[in-house]
Amino acid sequence: MEDLHREKWFRRWPPWMLDALLGVSVAAIVSVTITADIGGRQSPDLLAYLWAVGLGALMLARRNHALVVLAVTALGLFAYYAAGYPAIGLAVPVVAALFSAAEVGKLGASIVTAVVVATVSVGFRLIEGQSVAVVVGYELSGHVILMAAAIAFGDSLRSRRAVHAGAGRIAGLMAAEARRQAEVRLADERLSIARDLHDSFGHSSSVISLYTEVAREAIGRQDSAAARQALDQVASTAGESMVELRRTVSLLRAPGERDSTVASLSDITALRETAQAAGFVVEMRVDIDAARPLPPIVDRTAFRIVQEALTNIVRHSAGAHVAVVIASGLRRLEIVVLDDGAPPPKNTGSDGNGIRGMRERVESLGGEIRAGFESRGFAVRATLPIGGQA
Repeated sequence: MEDLHREKWFRRWPPWMLDALLGVSVAAIVSVTITADIGGRQSPDLLAYLWAVGLGALMLARRNHALVVLAVTALGLFAYYAAGYPAIGLAVPVVAALFSAAEVGKLGASIVTAVVVATVSVGFRLIEGQSVAVVVGYELSGHVILMAAAIAFGDSLRSRRAVHAGAGRIAGLMAAEARRQAEVRLADERLSIARDLHDSFGHSSSVISLYTEVAREAIGRQDSAAARQALDQVASTAGESMVELRRTVSLLRAPGERDSTVASLSDITALRETAQAAGFVVEMRVDIDAARPLPPIVDRTAFRIVQEALTNIVRHSAGAHVAVVIASGLRRLEIVVLDDGAPPPKNTGSDGNGIRGMRERVESLGGEIRAGFESRGFAVRATLPIGGQA
């Protein structure tokens, strides 16, 4: 947390201002060291202090030209000592340049420069006759530690920034993936709602159309009882379609606001009654263990398959009998809807919208479905996986 606050504090300052402060610090420290006038063949003059100021001014270019700053600093240090000016140490003049190069990822150049500067400096001082024990055993170790610390600090800052940048990229990718998945889920939900509307209202409109025609013919025969019965069936079916519409709309609400009534095999009897009211004899067998209920999506899909199959029979079948079998096994739910109607004279074998919708539902769950005429009539056979549930 403390590092985070420190980083935010630094970000309040423009980069050039931080570089200027670093440059002023370098120039001030080197100037103070020159003023001490320790060693050297020549007393400090204006040129020596201008060199210190120039060393600090290089920090203004350290971000965009780190290698140039590093090279000029090292060469300037050699020129300073060659001119015989007082000793200013080894690490102090170059430590900021070493840090800057490591900070921008030039770790190898920083290490090589530190080694070269240390080697040349030791050589100069030994040539001047200074004690080997003092130069190598005492001063060199301190300079090496300081330069190594500067390089390590610069590289650690670079690594931290790289980690932060990587985390930002990962967060961006995760956000983009979350948006993509949300769009996919939304598209799937829209498709599911479209299928529900087709299955529900396709079924209802077929029944309403059938009984409207029955009522019209009954009125033509002046059979008021038959007409009234047909119109009652129309009203009942219209009411059921409104209930189904409310169920579908409830899917668009927030989870806590949704209606508890959804399409389920528990409502399968209503489908049978509708087909029977249309004049079909319906035999239905449902073999599902109540102690081990079906997954909700499988339950709902099975209901829609039976609903669409019966809708197609009411619309198109020339038969009179329908058999519906729903049975669950250890890993699969089997659904069969079969009528005894003969195929039309011209059977193209192509799927209508209803059958395509059933196929999409089943395949989205990893199941299989076959629909077509068999020896006994038109059959819809579907298999839905239910995992380890029965």
